[in-house]
Amino acid sequence: MGVSRPVPVPPSLPPLPVTGGGPGRPGDVGCSGCGRGRAGGAGPGQLPLGLRWRAGAGPRLPRALLGRAARLPQPGLRLRGQPLRVEQPPAPVSAPPPPVPTHLPRDHPAVIKRRFTSVLIVSGLSPLFVWLWKELTGIKPGISLLVLLGFRLEGIVPATLLPLLLTMVLFLGPLIQLSMDCPWDWVDGLKVMFDPHFWVLCLSDMRWLRNQVIAPLTEELVFRACMLPMLIPCTGLGPAIFTCPLFFGVAHFHHVIEQLRFRQGSIASIFLSAAFQFSYTAVFGAYTAFIFIRTGHLIGPVLCHSFCNYIGFPAICAVLEHPQRLTVVIFYVLGMVLFLLLLLPMTDPAFFGDIPICSLPAASSGFSVCS
Repeated sequence: MGVSRPVPVPPSLPPLPVTGGGPGRPGDVGCSGCGRGRAGGAGPGQLPLGLRWRAGAGPRLPRALLGRAARLPQPGLRLRGQPLRVEQPPAPVSAPPPPVPTHLPRDHPAVIKRRFTSVLIVSGLSPLFVWLWKELTGIKPGISLLVLLGFRLEGIVPATLLPLLLTMVLFLGPLIQLSMDCPWDWVDGLKVMFDPHFWVLCLSDMRWLRNQVIAPLTEELVFRACMLPMLIPCTGLGPAIFTCPLFFGVAHFHHVIEQLRFRQGSIASIFLSAAFQFSYTAVFGAYTAFIFIRTGHLIGPVLCHSFCNYIGFPAICAVLEHPQRLTVVIFYVLGMVLFLLLLLPMTDPAFFGDIPICSLPAASSGFSVCS
C-alpha cells in the first residue's frame, strides 16, 4: 500500500480558484487550464495529483499549508463551505529600546552640558559677590572690579607667556617622555597644531572643552580671582596663598561622593584616591594663586591650569619602566631644579606693571609676594 506524501507547492504557483460548487457547497481547488472534471484524473480545472479537499480522496495538502502559518494568496478561498482564514505575515518586531540608565558617567555629553550650564551660572554670579563684599565692608582699593579680578591689558603679553613657560619647565620630564613615546616628530606636531581642522575637531569635543577651556576658566575665576581679594584683607598675602587652595581641594570632593554612591571601587581605594587628589589640587591651587598675585592677571593661571589638565599628573611608575628611564629621570630632576630657580625671576611683578591685588589694605604685611 502506497504512502501518500505531501506535494510541495512551489512559491511561483498561480492563484488557486475554487471550481465546482459555490458558496456553502464543497468544491475542488484547482488551477484554471490544468484540466477539467470533478472526480479522478488530472483534467482541466484540477491540480495535478488530485490535490482536492474531499474526505478520504486524494493525497492531503502539506502540513505546512494547513497549519497556523498557512498563507494563501486569495482571501476568498473556502474549505468545505467555510471561508479560509488567511493569516498575514507578522509585522517585524523591533527590538525594545535599551533601558535608560539612571546614572550617566561624568564624561557623557549630556552630563557635561548640564554641568556647563550650572558652572557658568555660578561663575557669572561670583564677581557680583565680590562687588557686594566691597560695598558692605567698605574696602575701596581704588581700582575697578574687573582690574581687581585680573582682567586688564597692562603687561598682558608677559603674563600670558612667562607663567606658561615656567609650568612647562616644571613638566620638562613628562614632556620629554611624551616626545619619546609619540610616533610623530616635531614637524608633524607643528603641522597638526596649525591645522584649522584640528581645532574644529577639538572645539566639537565636549570633554576637550571641559578640560581645556571651561574648567580652567571657571575654576580660576572663582577660586583665584574672586576668592583671593576677599581672603587677603583677612589673612594677608602669604596665608591667603595657602588658604585659598583648601577650598579648591574641597570643591573636588564631589568625585569622591560620586564614587562612594555608586561603589566604584573599595572604600580604602576611594579614600586613598581622594587624599591624593586633595593634595595635588591643593599644591596646584597654591601655585596658581601665587601666579595670580605676582602677575595680577587671570590669563596666566588659566593657561597653566589648562596645560596641567592636558599633561596630567606625571606617571612616575611608567618612568621606572621606560626603556630610556635614565634619560627621562634626568629631565624630571632637571625640570624641578630649573623650576625652583626660575620661579621668582619669571614671575617678577616688574614685568606686569602695578599689581592690583597688592593695593588691598592687608597687603602691607611685609611679605615679599608683591615685590
